[in-house]
Amino acid sequence: MKPWSIGVFTSIDAGLGVPLHVAKELGVDTIQIHAPKPTSRTPLHVSKLLAQLSDTGIEATAVFGGFEGESYADIPTTAATVGLVPVGPRAERLEEMKRISDYARAIDCSVVALHLGYVPHDTSSADYQDVVHVTRDLCRYAANHGQNLHLETGQETAPNLVQFISDVGTKNLFVNFDPANMILYGQGDPIEALQILGSLVRSVHCKDAKWSPQPGITWGQEVPLGAGDVGMERYLTTLQAIGYDGPLTIEREIPQEPDRQKSEIGHAVELLNKLRQKLLGY
Repeated sequence: MKPWSIGVFTSIDAGLGVPLHVAKELGVDTIQIHAPKPTSRTPLHVSKLLAQLSDTGIEATAVFGGFEGESYADIPTTAATVGLVPVGPRAERLEEMKRISDYARAIDCSVVALHLGYVPHDTSSADYQDVVHVTRDLCRYAANHGQNLHLETGQETAPNLVQFISDVGTKNLFVNFDPANMILYGQGDPIEALQILGSLVRSVHCKDAKWSPQPGITWGQEVPLGAGDVGMERYLTTLQAIGYDGPLTIEREIPQEPDRQKSEIGHAVELLNKLRQKLLGY
């Protein structure tokens, strides 16, 4: 895989990222996949997906987990429902992530990822230690499959995320950096956050957003790549400075408008190709 291969977030049956055939039409080299439902993880479905990936020459670089009951309706609802932090469904969700790790192994993918949720900030609290423990459990399970676990940015500031990863203390816990999420959630300047996280960043999203008038209280606005406050050239220059050479995965989830979604992702591919040519020379 060449440095900064361009990819896109995809979905088999969850209606989030683009379908695989659209990824092929967009001409990308890599994909991240939202984990399909259990009924779409059978050996037959796995064989079909592996054949499609082989036929298209596209590489799956991460499998993302998501859960029933999650809602991103607003920031308080996100805090209450997303990831492994909510106590009620935590045990069930941990087992689901382990099954997703099994699925990732079946499709020869060495990364599983998720939004962990809003981690409690009192590092001495039992709640915080419980989230550390459950994350460590998942990391150890993934390690048995030769996998890394990537936590997507958004709910935490960069310093808090560094501290949390250190407290978990495994060798396979890293970051999927989404610059737009830092803006959408109001958790800090994305370029400064990227510099702080540095070598912990092992996968990235290319997504753009504009700041909310009340950062951290109300959502920012997601916009097409290049139309927001991230600054794509500055973002890629910073990725270059921290030594990141992995895929650039475009995430633009407006499945209710598939033509617009495909068009905006197509423009994002063009923008990233131009910036890669400028910065890397190809």
